[in-house]
Formats: sequence, C-alpha cells, structure tokens
Amino acid sequence: MPENVHNSASPVTTGGASFNAAALVLADGTVYHGAGIGAVGSSVGEVCFNTSMTGYQEIVTDPSYAGQIITFTFPHIGNVGTNDEDIETITPAARGIVLRMDITEPSNWRASRHLDAWLKSHGLVGVCGIDARALTRRIRDGGPPSGVVAQAKPGETLDLDALVEQAKAFPGLEGMDLAKDVTCRQTHGWTEGAWAIGSGYAAAGEAKRKVVAIDYGCKRNILRCLTDIGCDVTVVPATATAEEVLRHNPDGVFLSNGPGDPAATGEYAVPVIREIVAAGKPVFGICLGHQMLALALGCATEKMTLGHRGANQPVKDFTTGKVEITSQNHGFRVKRESLPDGVVETHRSLFDGTLEGIRLAGRPVFSVQYHPEASPGPRDSHYLFRRFANMIDGVEE
Repeated sequence: MPENVHNSASPVTTGGASFNAAALVLADGTVYHGAGIGAVGSSVGEVCFNTSMTGYQEIVTDPSYAGQIITFTFPHIGNVGTNDEDIETITPAARGIVLRMDITEPSNWRASRHLDAWLKSHGLVGVCGIDARALTRRIRDGGPPSGVVAQAKPGETLDLDALVEQAKAFPGLEGMDLAKDVTCRQTHGWTEGAWAIGSGYAAAGEAKRKVVAIDYGCKRNILRCLTDIGCDVTVVPATATAEEVLRHNPDGVFLSNGPGDPAATGEYAVPVIREIVAAGKPVFGICLGHQMLALALGCATEKMTLGHRGANQPVKDFTTGKVEITSQNHGFRVKRESLPDGVVETHRSLFDGTLEGIRLAGRPVFSVQYHPEASPGPRDSHYLFRRFANMIDGVEE
C-alpha cells in the first residue's frame, strides 16, 4: 500500500449531501484522501495549480489544460454556479479538478446549473476536501507531478496500488503534442463578439481586416477579441498548411494558445509559421502560438519547473514601460538566451523574470506568453489586439 497518505485537511461540509470515496494519487505514492465530486471514475494527468479567484468555468474549459488536473487554490469554487455562456470550448480538455472545500452552493443570477452537475455532464472527475495548501507547496517545490484523480462508485473503495501504477505510467507533457486533440476539425468562420449584460454575445460588426486564426486549442474569447477590433475571422485547424492559410489572402495571421510541448507541435507547425512570416503577413501569437513563433524564428523552448497559472501575474511591457496584471496558463517558456539577432524581448514577468513577449525587428510580427483576452482575468492586456490591428493597418505606435 502507498505510505505517504494525507487525510483531508478538515471535514468536508456536506450540507446533507452524500459523497463517494475519492482521492488524488501521485506517482510517488502520495495519497490525498477526500470526497468525490463530478463523475465517478479515474483520470490521469499532470497535476498543476491555478491561483485565480474567479472564472473556474472558463479555466476548466480552456483547451490549454489538456492533459492536466487542476488544483484550485481559491477555496470557494462553485459560488457562481455554471452557465452555457462562460465557456472557452464546448468539450473541456482538462483531466479533472481538485478542491479544498466542497463545491460552494451557487449564488448568481446567471447560474443555470450547479458545478457538480456540470462536471458530471462532461464526465469530469473531481475530489474535494483535501489539503490543497500542502499540495500546492508540493507542486511549488517539486514541480507538477503525474497523478490520478479518482472517485469510487457508491459504497466501494479505491484500489490505491492500481492508481499509483496508473500515475506512474503517465509520461508527462514534455514531448507531447496535444494540439491535434483540441483543434477544430475543419475550417470555419467566427462571427461572435464580446458579451454584454442584457444582450449576450454581440454579432460581428463591419469587418475592416481579414484574419486567419490557426487553432492550436484556441479560446473562444480570443476570437471574440479579434472580432471586436473589426476582423473577419477564419479559423483553420492546427495542421493547416501554409498554402491553406494563405489561400484566404489574410491581412494578418493569428497563432492561438494551446496545450502540450511546443517543440512537439512545432514539428508540423513551425515550417508553416516560417512560410507565413516569409510571405510578409503580420503575425500575432499568444501562449503556445508565442512559443512556436519563437521556434520558427530560431529560438528554443524549455519545460518550466513550475509554470504560470493564474490571473494575477505582473508583466512589464518594454514598449510602453507600463506594468500590466495578466492572466496566464503555461508550463513551457522561450529561453531568453536563445534569442537570435533581430528577435527582441518586449515583455518580462516581474514574478520570476520569465520572457513574456517578443517581436521581429523591422517586421509586423510579435507574440506574448500570456492571455490578453483575459477570460478569466484583468483586461490590462486588451491593447495587444489593437496593436495587432495597427500592425495590419501599417499604423506606427
């Protein structure tokens, strides 16, 4: 039997509800016992943590979390329920969730379903009632481990030895191409704009620019932001060729966020990006798109010990000298020392000094490591979409 067993931090507040046996089991044999939420079953992945205080539904539906089990450090998850609007993709790619407390009862006028029911509807396994603080320290000090989140059927117990072996068998995200799992299956247009109280998501207005977005796991709110700056957006799969992108005669090309190792996805994506840059098209990349643009420009990437996941990350923009609070979700980064001549650092993390943005000198090509669409998170970085529009229009900042 596993020896490193952690009991719940404190009794779970059930409110009269009945819970199944559940646990988070790590590859080193550590077991965090808790109570089951969401679907019955087990799911294996890389265990990470997110420090955001809002937006749990957007986080769980962010395709960038493919292959990962998300630990929420904020205790009151579920307090606004769930709805059919605050999603970044229809089918969540995350492997499961871990909570400190039982799911909070929803108290929001937009809530249409309890978080537990929503998790069950998507087959997402979760565990609550564990010592999330201890787990977060474990990840902080040792990096994100492989683990299994599991919930037993009513009246049954968990086979901990089998779960440890399942966790050990997970290869980790390094070298893993996950973009193919979460990308769209065919080319399509996007016509939805920003959400507003009373009217929902706006319809696209007059389009002044044609943009092709390459979908490596694109969040919906990114596409909405492109629509809001007057772009006619066409979305193409991650495996689209340069010819398939350029046949749309775009005014600019957007490289989306996504999961997995940029070097793995870059085996087929980087040659395409190089051709697009060589064609003289303005290019804007974020997150995985940023990392693969960097690879296409001759840089190198690496797995981070910890990664950045939260909505409170300070970043300095060297172009303006301003500091913005950003929303982030990445476990890989571009190595600053690998930047060749002509590739300029534009943004830097004020937490740990990570390179957070680059541009190609003399060309309308740039990218950032974080999520300027801010869903969830602060909107400090929305200006980057306008910067992209200005580059397309040939407007100097």
